[in-house]
Amino acid sequence: MTLKNYDTCLAIDGGTPVRTTPLPWELPGAHWIGEEERALVDRVVRAQSPFRFYGPDPQKMVETLEREWSDMLGRPHALAVSSGTAALTIALSALEIGPGDEVLVPGYMWVSCISAIVRAGAIPRLVDIDATFCMDPADLARKINSRSRAVLLVHMSGAPGHVAEIAEIAQCRGIPLIEDCAQAAGASRHGTPVGCFGDIATFSFQLNKNMTSGDGGMIACSDDSLFRRIVSLHDLGYARDSGGRLDTSDVTCQLWGMGARMSDLAGAMALAQLRKLPLITAAMRQAKWRIRAALKEFPQIQLREVPDPKGDSGPFMIMTFEDREMCSRFMAALRAEGIHGPEGSLSCLPMQAWGLHWYFNIPSLTGKRSNSRDGFPWSHPANDFAGQLDYRRGALPVCDDLHDRSGLLAIASNLSDADVEDVIQAFHKVATAYFN
Repeated sequence: MTLKNYDTCLAIDGGTPVRTTPLPWELPGAHWIGEEERALVDRVVRAQSPFRFYGPDPQKMVETLEREWSDMLGRPHALAVSSGTAALTIALSALEIGPGDEVLVPGYMWVSCISAIVRAGAIPRLVDIDATFCMDPADLARKINSRSRAVLLVHMSGAPGHVAEIAEIAQCRGIPLIEDCAQAAGASRHGTPVGCFGDIATFSFQLNKNMTSGDGGMIACSDDSLFRRIVSLHDLGYARDSGGRLDTSDVTCQLWGMGARMSDLAGAMALAQLRKLPLITAAMRQAKWRIRAALKEFPQIQLREVPDPKGDSGPFMIMTFEDREMCSRFMAALRAEGIHGPEGSLSCLPMQAWGLHWYFNIPSLTGKRSNSRDGFPWSHPANDFAGQLDYRRGALPVCDDLHDRSGLLAIASNLSDADVEDVIQAFHKVATAYFN
């Protein structure tokens, strides 16, 4: 692109900003909600049958969603649930994770990853990240031990990291791999969709995700027996018969469920969104990589490593600077140039402000808090080893460093060409002022 003439004085110093209109909200799927979602939801409402298993006239929206999700991944089993957090809890329970077990998890994730492990009665074992902002395979290999019972790999910020290498490590050590794909639905690595590398994959359809039903999630796996446990656990602990009624006679499915079923109303929303997912991710990916290409002339802005650009789902662009001060100055200057969303948006910020995505910003973890009076799971005798673990800042040096020096730009799924040009113009203006 040809850069327009602009006031070289930065807006943060009193100059004229590149733009004065906020960028769109960073809510990928929400921008694509339209008549398709309305039509499917209306069908459920007219049928007066919002429960997925039975009713006057079931529309089988959730069932159809699950079938199309399985087809997309090429995995035999998919189960829709009420949230991505529920999906993680169910996955750990299906693998019989509990006291005495460690689950390896990256230090850059979302708080739900940690909470699911702790509520299972197990202990989170933190693993550092690398330049992909995902789990570092080398640190994973160093930290696997006799108590390791699962690896929880998180495909953070829309793109997978070294997922094939991590899957190989887990397989060689005989440890189940859970892929948390909450932020990366529609992403892939060299043609293989995320969610196809591990024993169990979980997804989220919360409002901030690549596709949305407001809340909701999905679990996928290939093992028949494991999936039977997953289905029972997401419900009331039992299987259901052909009429949708609970069947307590199956001895393989007499468990303690959590009532995390997806309604057919949410299923209708998610189904319409799934059918748009390739368009949503393509829009974000194309805009993001146009911006990235325009920043090549500024080596002082180190862009996140993405092993397979074609498999990036695109919702975030992450950049790293020389030091914490430059990161804060640069991101503040970008915002002053009008590169921000509406009030309440978190579309352009230093990752120091990215809260519960970083391990040391989770007070329940650093303080080893409990939901119960006895301090469970930290107080459980089988978890005595957890006393040696310190979750405060300093546990993961690469994670700590990238937290301090990195900034994040959300890539809305409905950016216009003019929006993208403004973003590039603002980056060029600020980078020229600070680096030339």
